[in-house]
Amino acid sequence: MALSDYPVTTLERLVDETSTVYSLPLFYERLNEAINHPRSSIDDISKIITEDQGLTARLLRLANSPLFGCYAKVDSITKAVTILGTQQLRDLALAASVMGVFKGIPEELLNMTSFWRHSIACGIIARSLAIYRRESNVERLFVAGMLHDVGQVVLAAARPEASRELLEVQRDTGRFYLDLELELLGFDHAGLGGALLKKWKIPATIGEPVACHHNPGSAEQFRLETALIHLADIICHAMELGQAAEWGVPPLDEPAWERLGLSAHMLGIVIKQSESQMEETFAILSGGADD
Repeated sequence: MALSDYPVTTLERLVDETSTVYSLPLFYERLNEAINHPRSSIDDISKIITEDQGLTARLLRLANSPLFGCYAKVDSITKAVTILGTQQLRDLALAASVMGVFKGIPEELLNMTSFWRHSIACGIIARSLAIYRRESNVERLFVAGMLHDVGQVVLAAARPEASRELLEVQRDTGRFYLDLELELLGFDHAGLGGALLKKWKIPATIGEPVACHHNPGSAEQFRLETALIHLADIICHAMELGQAAEWGVPPLDEPAWERLGLSAHMLGIVIKQSESQMEETFAILSGGADD
């Protein structure tokens, strides 16, 4: 079957279909409302999180992991909120729960273990780059990195036949998966993922970097964050950290690289620091994927 033989589908239709089948846990919406409510207390926020014991355990393990390097043991969600901040904890709660959202993806289309390994590595490297640049609320970069390829999962779940054809043509021609998506579908996984996050009401500070990570020049509001995810994704491909649908190393956008003002030497230091955090973070987050 040729690429042009596929029935026309739109990004909007895929997002609508996906959002009816896959949705974020109810607690995330409640947590978001509580955080945005001016009269909510730390206890109110903690109470919502602790209703989910699996989530509570994962968040506490994250707070005590090398990712944060807290000097005192974080033994309660209340303490985690106090140390990390409400927005950061909300972003981590999203990261800790999203892996359990997508179920039943055919193994031959996406190996989800390898996919999440790549995604988490991207999040950690983006977060480390942001820390080096002294950015604020670096957890949003971690989550954006984790979710940067979520559009690939959406396509594999909603249109497995198109996803299979893309992989076959990629294997036969050696072309970039991203280019084949644009040719077959008229949109790519980055835009699809960004549209789903918008439908889920995830903040644009996470959604836009996801939507624009292959074309950072198209970002309008969060250009620095998008450049960070763009670079982190390329590093993960180059280092073969996990595997998503793309097999090659995507091209680096030079203006994005220049915007970050990083040296190759410092890049090596940041990557080395990130590597020590990857395995434990993956173990913590994947431990909740089947809850």
